[in-house]
Amino acid sequence: MSFHSCVHPSGHFIHGIHKPFFSVANLREKNYVDALGSGDDGGQIMNHANFPPGDVDEPHADPIFEIPNAFPFRGVTYISKSWADGKANNPSSISLPEPPSLSFCETIGQWFGETGLTPEKLDAVFRTLPKPLQLTVAATSTDADDLARLARLSCEFIYDDTTRRPCGLRYRAGKNHVQRPVIRDHTLYETIANNRFLSDDYKRVMVLKPGVQGGSEIVGETGDTETGGSSHVFEYLRRNSYIPWGHYAANMSDDAVRYRVRDLSEQDMTALRHLYYQRTYVRLARESGILGEVERRQMSEEELESLRLNILGFIQSNGQRKDISFTRTLWGWNFGFDYAASGYRLHASHQQIHQQFAMIPAVVSMGGGGEGQEAGDTMPAYACGDLIADFIRQYRKQTGQPFFGAYIRAIRNNRRMDGAANPSSLVIHEDENVMLFVPKAQTSQWEIQLMTLKPVGNILEADTRTRQSIDRAMRLGVQTLERMGAKMITSIEYSKSFTADADTDDQRLLYAFMPRLPESPGAFSEAQLRWINGHYPEDFAAACRHSLSCLPIIPKSV
Repeated sequence: MSFHSCVHPSGHFIHGIHKPFFSVANLREKNYVDALGSGDDGGQIMNHANFPPGDVDEPHADPIFEIPNAFPFRGVTYISKSWADGKANNPSSISLPEPPSLSFCETIGQWFGETGLTPEKLDAVFRTLPKPLQLTVAATSTDADDLARLARLSCEFIYDDTTRRPCGLRYRAGKNHVQRPVIRDHTLYETIANNRFLSDDYKRVMVLKPGVQGGSEIVGETGDTETGGSSHVFEYLRRNSYIPWGHYAANMSDDAVRYRVRDLSEQDMTALRHLYYQRTYVRLARESGILGEVERRQMSEEELESLRLNILGFIQSNGQRKDISFTRTLWGWNFGFDYAASGYRLHASHQQIHQQFAMIPAVVSMGGGGEGQEAGDTMPAYACGDLIADFIRQYRKQTGQPFFGAYIRAIRNNRRMDGAANPSSLVIHEDENVMLFVPKAQTSQWEIQLMTLKPVGNILEADTRTRQSIDRAMRLGVQTLERMGAKMITSIEYSKSFTADADTDDQRLLYAFMPRLPESPGAFSEAQLRWINGHYPEDFAAACRHSLSCLPIIPKSV
């Protein structure tokens, strides 16, 4: 094959293995021998090893596995055999520890003694902390009192006369006489509001109450706690979005607070995803002339399915005509939030559960004014799912085999690279519609993926049962990662165009869940799409299955 993919047409994975040996000419002129310290016996520890007298020979360096990603545009993963062998004997060790409890108030109290620390002194201590320390406490404290004191420093609250608890923010007229909340330190404010140990009344006032983050209109809703349920999601419209043509955000509402994935019920996930399906189907139906005015209410599953089938029939009856302006979907979920003490933001979203979605036009107007360019020229608008479509066309052309059929067979036929007898399955969870699995070449060290097993390439081709399978597997996958210690997870969708040609009939709807780990910030290797890993994918799959088996059964919300 002339392209890099680990999926062989025979339905097996392929990989490379480097067994390095080399000799290095020593070009150093001088020695800089010095003592590094002393050992337990009092003898000096010297740095002689750093200054060899002659050339350096390495007869057998650690073997390195090179695994092309299934999709060439996602690069290549490298696994150090010595690192991975250390995890293979105990896959359940692949986890992150739970952060320790931390109370700055209690720590300060130990310094002052039981009687010497007054509330006024505590406030003064918090106020005079250098900003990096304030930010560290805001991000790591598990004490609601710590966080409330910092919150009062970051902004101005108004309080209920009876309870003396916060009930709103102080607003002040700014540019163009627009009323804006009085926030003294935005970084500190965001960090506090995203700490799950902050009291819910502060969370509600600072980030959750509709309108506190701006004037984005609420144009959809699922569930309602006032009617006795416990799941409630708002759909916000982001007009002037970084995504062209705007996007939508499905947020857990202020009366259904979810700061951890483990708190997400099956009904919550269904509600979040329902807004995505509903918005996409309604937009397509209205553009196609299938749907006129709509009622201001949530559509039922039955109504959604009927609408989906009508849209699908319209597109199929029109063959390959490009009558639909918006032909692809965009869906993403940034879970988790953190700031470093240095002020570097470590993830792209706030902690409160929310998912974002949009539609992508088929083409975009072309600018630049180059030679031969005419007014009205267009170019294809970018969608990441198109990268898969381009690749699977090439794969079929060169091999004569549909890619996803070979990919699914390779997952089922998987063999370990180390040849050990340990479990070889990459599958975490599976039903008749979807498979949740560990990719052979992980881009994030803890990446997992979700894929439809039937040729369903987008949410328009997904019937009710398939959508339910996707939603359930998605929740199980992210909860599994969180239980293993993941605090920040980026999730994206690779989907097929609604008007795709027959060459991509085999394309499957694919979701990638990519945790950000503490010691994997991304550097020059990752910028080249060279992903470094310290475990075998099979062992990570075993760790995920173990974590999944330990998840508490979360009942559907009433």
